[in-house]
Amino acid sequence: MNLSVIIPCYRSRQTLPELVERLQVELPKIAEAYEVILVVDGSPDDTYAVARSLELRFPATVRALLLRRNYGQHNALLAGLARAKYEFTVTMDDDLQHRPEELATLIAPLSDPLVDLVYGVAVEEEHGVFRSLASRMVKAALSAADVPSARDVSAFRAFRTDLRDGFAHVADPFASIDVLLSWTTNSIRRVEITMDHRTVGTSSYTFSSLARHAMNMVTGYGTVPLKLVTWLGFGCSLLGFALLVFVLVRFIAGDIAVAGFTTLASMLAILSGAMMLSIGILGEYIGRLHFRSMQRPTFLVRVDGGEGGPRAGIPGTELEAVVEEKHPDEIAAALSARYAGGPAPAAPGEPRDPAPALDANQADGVTPSPESLAVHREG
Repeated sequence: MNLSVIIPCYRSRQTLPELVERLQVELPKIAEAYEVILVVDGSPDDTYAVARSLELRFPATVRALLLRRNYGQHNALLAGLARAKYEFTVTMDDDLQHRPEELATLIAPLSDPLVDLVYGVAVEEEHGVFRSLASRMVKAALSAADVPSARDVSAFRAFRTDLRDGFAHVADPFASIDVLLSWTTNSIRRVEITMDHRTVGTSSYTFSSLARHAMNMVTGYGTVPLKLVTWLGFGCSLLGFALLVFVLVRFIAGDIAVAGFTTLASMLAILSGAMMLSIGILGEYIGRLHFRSMQRPTFLVRVDGGEGGPRAGIPGTELEAVVEEKHPDEIAAALSARYAGGPAPAAPGEPRDPAPALDANQADGVTPSPESLAVHREG
């Protein structure tokens, strides 16, 4: 079995070295050939500098690319998936909660030729109450978007790489890889895995961001809200008819000389509320159509240490190749200089020095000092 492991990276300079080193130990046990693709999603620190150092340390198996801005986890995964070269793909988080030691368990069901997609489901939830509630909202949204086995969906997944052919045409700024995978197969399995507690930093996913993600999936890939509007209109019509019958019966019985204000106000409140809710839901759909009509790219790559793969997530668009002016080492040095006091980037025309391999300090997530880089250049 040959594996492509894709890891979207954001503010993970401290966890990437350990994660990649553990993958280098575990992957040879389960794969004949493998690659680790680190997609730095416009991280506002020197995460790419660390990823580039790992790429230089393990040039045969690690590939690092930097997106031009923060496009989102799922968009970053699509950028990596477009570059995967092996027949099976694994996606995992960069925060060490997904154990590399669990990879063998995750990919085991794929030995069955009829299984296309496997999700690793945590035996014990490792998130807080509000984050867990938001995660359940997202899974409910996936279910509303007709994703099979939505309750088993997780970021720790393995699937056959050729499933990407079923959504290669997608250019969507609100992409959801789980919805896209559901378009291609319903042969899905789940395995129980053990997750570690997060020890470094905090999750970039908040309750509000997960709620927005859920809304994007419901309105972007499903029609459940529109169906609810239909049923809401039907219910309001029945209620209005019942109120009309009630008022007529009382009028005929002589209980009402003049139609009361209360009844009229109640009908207006119910109907106007239903109309505003319906308009709001329709507005969400129209807004999504508007954004998709812009054809905003799913991703745009700033620099890529490897060869092959699209620079932009705009399917069907072929542009003339432009010579890349900046070398990956220049970008990595610039990020180190900006965020960690590292060396200044080389000026245009100056020879480019390769970034040093990670030393023991870097393995703990420490960016090399300018003095250590100077010693490396002299050596």
